[in-house]
Amino acid sequence: QVQLAESGGGAVQPGGSLTLSCQFSGDIPRRSCLSWFRQAPGKEREMVADLDRDRLPTYAPRVLGRFTISADIVKNALLLQMDRLKPEDTARYYCAAEPREGYSCDYHYTRQLYTYWGQGTQVTVSS
Repeated sequence: QVQLAESGGGAVQPGGSLTLSCQFSGDIPRRSCLSWFRQAPGKEREMVADLDRDRLPTYAPRVLGRFTISADIVKNALLLQMDRLKPEDTARYYCAAEPREGYSCDYHYTRQLYTYWGQGTQVTVSS
């Protein structure tokens, strides 16, 4: 049974930093697509960042240059380093994993089609 559990959210002032972690439990193949999404109140869920099967990252334009996605193989976790946070980054952040290899990671990322999702962690950026 695969489970994803996010942690690291919290309240931070504009310009601050947070590191989110998504801990994997169970067997997730190393070539799985791994991604972060977020959803603000009253808004649709949106893409944040993605690691493809070769671990090359893709970022949404609004977080490019501020956020960094990475995989910690030793800890079996997906990380999201968030710097220079803005109030508009306030949202619930979700990690997702897709082990199937029939489609590209970009296909899954743009359609938000993933087999496994976490429950989310809240990030609030406010002065």
